[in-house]
Amino acid sequence: MSPANAAMQDETDTEQTSGNWSWWPSWRPTSMSLLKSAEAKILACLQNDVWSRFVTLPNQNRIWTLKVTNKSVRKHKDQAAQTPLVMVHGFGGGVGLWIRNLDALSCSRTVYAFDLLGFGRSSRPSFPSDASLAEEQFITSIEQWRQSLGLERMILLGHSLGGYLATSYTIQYPERVSHLILVDAWGFPERPQPQLQGSGGQGSEVKRVSPPRWVKALVSLFSFFNPLAIIRAAGPWGPGLVNRFRPDFKRKFEDLFDDDTMTQYIYHCNAQNPSGEVGFKAMSESLGWAKRPMVQRVHLLPPSMPVSMLYGALSWVESSTGNTVAQIRGKSPTSVMLIEEASHHVYADQPEEFNRVVESICNTVD
Repeated sequence: MSPANAAMQDETDTEQTSGNWSWWPSWRPTSMSLLKSAEAKILACLQNDVWSRFVTLPNQNRIWTLKVTNKSVRKHKDQAAQTPLVMVHGFGGGVGLWIRNLDALSCSRTVYAFDLLGFGRSSRPSFPSDASLAEEQFITSIEQWRQSLGLERMILLGHSLGGYLATSYTIQYPERVSHLILVDAWGFPERPQPQLQGSGGQGSEVKRVSPPRWVKALVSLFSFFNPLAIIRAAGPWGPGLVNRFRPDFKRKFEDLFDDDTMTQYIYHCNAQNPSGEVGFKAMSESLGWAKRPMVQRVHLLPPSMPVSMLYGALSWVESSTGNTVAQIRGKSPTSVMLIEEASHHVYADQPEEFNRVVESICNTVD
């Protein structure tokens, strides 16, 4: 499909509402059109060629997709021989968050980025409440997306939730992945069991202080809701909440935008009817642990599969999990790297170092 046709397909996109909740958008200041506008403002920063379209899956769900290539015609021929890099965003994100990375990483190879099913501008179907079935729905959509684009092999990079799903995908379809890159991946460690006071002799010095009763009550209450329900429940105050609670997103991109462009984008990604968010909730325990921790499955990756694990040195994600994965995989090629001065959003906190590291990893493939 030509870019012109892709744009036409894009323009005819219809607003998505669901059932009895269709009155909500009139109170929430959001729509797919506003999300599209916020994203367009972000993507206007790209210097390389961007091809964008909805990729329609066999079940008619659509995956919003970017393909970024170097402007040089000569390099286009070189790029065709290079294994493409496919980037998978994390929970509550979308393709716009890669704005600091797409140009740099597409200099020598084609880069694809897409909105996960149920997130961003992709279709928002219902997800099952069973953890394994919800995960399978995500993985099937990624494989059908790959088939639709005719990608034989790819370097697969996933951030946070995207890292969890990229690993699950690689376990199921290892022949399609040349190298797995995990950036501050969510859902790998097993949830630590609270130690009973006084048990274990010397080890009893490690005591877990029980949280106050009101904290337990709040956690219990919020476990009934989707993680970002408060943004939608806040209606017209929702954008202000994102600005207030995630001012770091504005700071991370302030040299590109001197306004609320990025927080508006985050708001519109997550103020739509929840879908992928429901799938994520099905896969997670309270406080963000995975019901099916990935450390229990990494041994299923082929021994020859190269895995690179990147962590922000200041992140809440425990980088020691990377060492655990390396131990489990034994002699299999596994590298663990720490990016200094970076928090969970490594790609935005230290984009130059992130891009350099990822490019060097890609160069080991071809």
